Amino acid sequence: MIGRTNDFSRRLLAWYGRSRRDLPWRVGPASPRGACPDPYHVLVSEAMLQQTQVATVIPYFRRFLQAFPTIADLANADEQDVLRAWQGLGYYSRARNLRTAAQTIVRDHGGRVPSTVEALRSLPGVGAYTAGAVASIAYDCRAPIVDGNVARVLCLVDRIETDPRDKHTLANLWRRAEEILPKSRLGDFNSSLMELGAMVCTPRSPRCMTCPVSAHCQAFAAGVQDRIPAPRKSKQPPLLHRDVLCVRSRCSDGGEEGWLIEQRPSRGRWAGMWQFVTIERMGSAHRRRTSQRQRGFPSGSRS
Repeated sequence: MIGRTNDFSRRLLAWYGRSRRDLPWRVGPASPRGACPDPYHVLVSEAMLQQTQVATVIPYFRRFLQAFPTIADLANADEQDVLRAWQGLGYYSRARNLRTAAQTIVRDHGGRVPSTVEALRSLPGVGAYTAGAVASIAYDCRAPIVDGNVARVLCLVDRIETDPRDKHTLANLWRRAEEILPKSRLGDFNSSLMELGAMVCTPRSPRCMTCPVSAHCQAFAAGVQDRIPAPRKSKQPPLLHRDVLCVRSRCSDGGEEGWLIEQRPSRGRWAGMWQFVTIERMGSAHRRRTSQRQRGFPSGSRS
């Protein structure tokens, strides 16, 4: 078990102060102790970091903040402009939810990102983890977090050998994440748990010999750290076949040529994105439904 939580948090925070990465959404190392980052920056970074690695997110985060420097700028932006700024990160519902959340914040919260977990949870696309991360990191509120990195750290420390995605195990992890919160530096502590999972308690070949809290780790003491947490049961992904038609307009009068593209439905995979005409393949017959799609030859930047 973790044992004395104040000793655990002291060791972890000391390591974090020495070893943390300098990321653009964090306060700089020269900032006063206890300084909190811009809540809007934290909200954007947490949306981007869902299902995406830090190294990939950094350039997107910087470009996104250049395009939409304030939450009001994001709230007033056209959805297609937001999607273009997000292009390449994938999971585009995150971008839509972030824009809608910004609109809600401007309309209902005076343009200030809420500071409580309850208010944050009411925003589109904000779940328990994101709400806890923003509340603790941006406002130093007492809020636990459990993402993949934190779950792995807690499973190792407490030697939890059941699947962390199981609802009972996950509930236990949330309880433990709240129990071990220190009395102060709550945002730094939550960040240090995530940093430990990303840099030391890695999914493969954890660096136990350099871990600042290895003395508290039951899995390390028992020599079973390589098999915790339990691996995810693999599922065979479905194989879908599509035919893509690249149709170009020809202008007899010498005008600008264009390509025929269509907008995907507002729900489902890549919702609202633009693509070449795509047809579902069903045996030897080609069928498609066009009632929910918009088509046209655009002269702008959509392609």
